[in-house]
Amino acid sequence: MRFVTSIKIFLCLNLMFIFPISAHAIPTITCHCFTDRSYDPAQPSMADPYFLASAQNSFFAIVFNTDKRTIVLKKQQGISPDDLWVAYWIASKKSGTTPDSLLQAKRESKTWKHVIVPLGLSPKTLGTRFLNALNANELDIRLSDAVVDDLFLKARLLGEGDLAALRKEGATNQELILATTIATKTRQAVKQVYLEVKSGAKTWGSLLTEAKIDTKNMQQEIASILKLRPQ
Repeated sequence: MRFVTSIKIFLCLNLMFIFPISAHAIPTITCHCFTDRSYDPAQPSMADPYFLASAQNSFFAIVFNTDKRTIVLKKQQGISPDDLWVAYWIASKKSGTTPDSLLQAKRESKTWKHVIVPLGLSPKTLGTRFLNALNANELDIRLSDAVVDDLFLKARLLGEGDLAALRKEGATNQELILATTIATKTRQAVKQVYLEVKSGAKTWGSLLTEAKIDTKNMQQEIASILKLRPQ
């Protein structure tokens, strides 16, 4: 077991050198080389960080019709999940832009507002939720939340009320995606699923196991359960 873990760590470190970041990139590298990837009843929460990250990456890959490995590599290079949500979402709205060009522009700008405003996207295209978040401050706070909320509402995964209730309870994008997947599979209320974990009564791993969701094929499971289609 220790040998396998050491190999994983070695591979993760090598990826950092194979895919170096530019001088303008975010200096912090987010390693997605999780050593715990399966549910262990003796340590029920150990693999939860992996399940949450895997669910978010899978959902992202589906809705933006991109390769999950590409997203993971970008995160390993230091690109934040928040920036990825915004870049891919804006690229899907603006013809002639690409996620990579937008991410590069963000590296050279102070905020997303400095990148997005010159694109001339209409308020209708951006939507009230995202526009309010964009204009609320200069720190890009909650922009990615606005993107995920928009995706959830357009795909009719949740209604306005349920979505607002989960956000009010403090659900992150990762938690929102995983809770909705489990709730849909088990036909429970999403808030109930989320609060079971938040209260400590359950872990994400235990809920996934009870729901018989195959965590080794998370992308296929999420696509099937939520019946998602690329945007």
